[in-house]
Amino acid sequence: MISRERLTDRFLKMISIYSPSKGEKEMADWIEAYLKERGISFVSDDAGKAYGGNGRNIVAHIPGTKPGMPVGFMAHMDQIEPCDHVNAIIEGDIIRTDGKTTLGGDDKGGITAILEAVEDLLETKADHRDIYLVFSSSEEISMLGTKHMDLSMLPCKDLVVADATGDAGVVAYKAPAMEAIRVTFRGRKAHAGIEPEKGINAIVAASKAIAQMRIGRLSPITTSNIGRMEGGDATNVVTDEVTFTAEIRSHDMNVLAEELAHMENCCRVAAEEMGASVDFVHELAYPSLSVDLDCELMTMTCNAIRAEGIEPDCMVIGGGSDANVLAGHGYRSVILGLGMRNVHTVDETLDIAETMKCARIMRRIMSAE
Repeated sequence: MISRERLTDRFLKMISIYSPSKGEKEMADWIEAYLKERGISFVSDDAGKAYGGNGRNIVAHIPGTKPGMPVGFMAHMDQIEPCDHVNAIIEGDIIRTDGKTTLGGDDKGGITAILEAVEDLLETKADHRDIYLVFSSSEEISMLGTKHMDLSMLPCKDLVVADATGDAGVVAYKAPAMEAIRVTFRGRKAHAGIEPEKGINAIVAASKAIAQMRIGRLSPITTSNIGRMEGGDATNVVTDEVTFTAEIRSHDMNVLAEELAHMENCCRVAAEEMGASVDFVHELAYPSLSVDLDCELMTMTCNAIRAEGIEPDCMVIGGGSDANVLAGHGYRSVILGLGMRNVHTVDETLDIAETMKCARIMRRIMSAE
């Protein structure tokens, strides 16, 4: 049986391990020790070395004992700072912190739910499909762990990712692609009080460009945002250089390309008008995720949710995750809710009753019920 006490104790143990992005080694060591104790084979890579981290991705395999499509179950090991010395407080079903750190429900709650489902599978010795367990590093910083994962470790192409906010029953099946953008305007310095006409103010040029951009909620499927601007010095100097960062997200790659071109054109026009120059640099941070509602992965997931007496809440979401990166390599993923709320803040909570439901849902998928 899925054990509330065991699940809670394991979650509390995991959040006591300091594992920020780029620093997941101790968490990875703990997971590998868990797998070894239970005789579950696994492989890992050295992904962290590629981006200055000490973490790694882990893929475990539990060979199937009955027919059925192989399925992977995935969660990430890193936690948003501040996450050292987490002081957990339990109030009924809700676990929170003392307000000084994040909790780590995102995504150690996901790891907890996966391991509890595995625990029950091993205890009951029930027949099950071919199972893969995937634990990624540095998901919170643009999915760097998965971007550098040795994908030869993961032959299974269908994944259930335990990493959505909201209650058990939430199934995210669509998520947008994102373009990450960095723009630098360069003008000309001059004394702002004596001869400002000899200068070209880069801040003004950037402001003119931003004023013409489409920012915010552009449509039900597309958003954009200016995230940070930096540059300049004293008020008596005409600023000669300023940089800002931006993003555009869309579920439609054609729309994404159109909005990117519009933003770049705004910058080119403003630079020309001011006599400045501009560098517009962008990269596809991750592709879009889209799973057909009638595919086998979605059908089995929704059936498992209904078997727990819950009506599936199939959602189109606006955030990115490991699932987006894997989608670009031909993997199909659905993302499950597990009771986490207010993630990425010190007000984060985990509803352990919902986490248990998520564990039971994944347990049903594992046994191909």
